[in-house]
Amino acid sequence: MNMKNIQTKKTTSAALKYLFVACLISFFGCETDDTQTVATFSQLTMSDEFDTDGAPDSSIWGFDIGTGEDGWGNKELQYYTDRPENVKAQNGILLITANQESFEGSNYTSARLITKDKFEQRYGRFEARIRLPWGQGIWPAFWMLGADDDENPWPGAGEIDIMEYRGQDPSILIGSVHGPGYFGGDAISKEYTLENDRFDTGFHVFGIEWGPEYINYYVDDVLYNQITPEDVDEETDGQGVWIFNKPFYILLNVAVGGTFVGSPNAETEFPQTMLVDYVRVYEYNEIN
Repeated sequence: MNMKNIQTKKTTSAALKYLFVACLISFFGCETDDTQTVATFSQLTMSDEFDTDGAPDSSIWGFDIGTGEDGWGNKELQYYTDRPENVKAQNGILLITANQESFEGSNYTSARLITKDKFEQRYGRFEARIRLPWGQGIWPAFWMLGADDDENPWPGAGEIDIMEYRGQDPSILIGSVHGPGYFGGDAISKEYTLENDRFDTGFHVFGIEWGPEYINYYVDDVLYNQITPEDVDEETDGQGVWIFNKPFYILLNVAVGGTFVGSPNAETEFPQTMLVDYVRVYEYNEIN
């Protein structure tokens, strides 16, 4: 099956499109003065177009395997594997598939890909073009964790959720940050609603542009959220710490169940697959 149209691989046009001038002074614009700081995100530092069929590129991606402790901390129900039944590239698309099956003591399987120790970066534009799965209890995500998480356990190392989504709400996604003093249900978040459409019926580009004092969240060309150290301070009454000034690594996964989405029900259809057209990362360049 050919799941790409002819426009899909006009790749670095996205990079040129996002020769974006990010003003650190204001959300939607800034006044011209001698102290203005702007940034561009034009130099590609990592790209996976999933053009080779089979297992994901091992120079970029590793895997989390198993159930984690207490369902990866969220009481999730799946067993993560690296089997082709759960993860493979095919016809230029990465397929991450959640199956309902008995496997290693779990009733569901899926996959969680990570770039830890393979690709980590501080600041930049991180984006992926994805078509999401759907259904009660389905929880796909494109996100990042602080690269020092072995020495500084969650939430101390920090988490940036570029896109997470409840399968039972197929028109709504969430962008968040987690850190000391603002994590779990107290994460700093904002929802984005796709008007008169659903994220499971077509591909969309989910991304962030991240600099020393901000993280901007995008769906396609829409900037819908900005989080800054001032937001952390305000939301936590001064108790939170801005920790987004170090390298992070990327994760892609489809979870099943857990505290965020609840369990699948009789109407949830399996298998459910997240289709990833590409993942691209651009460098942050500050201009004074």
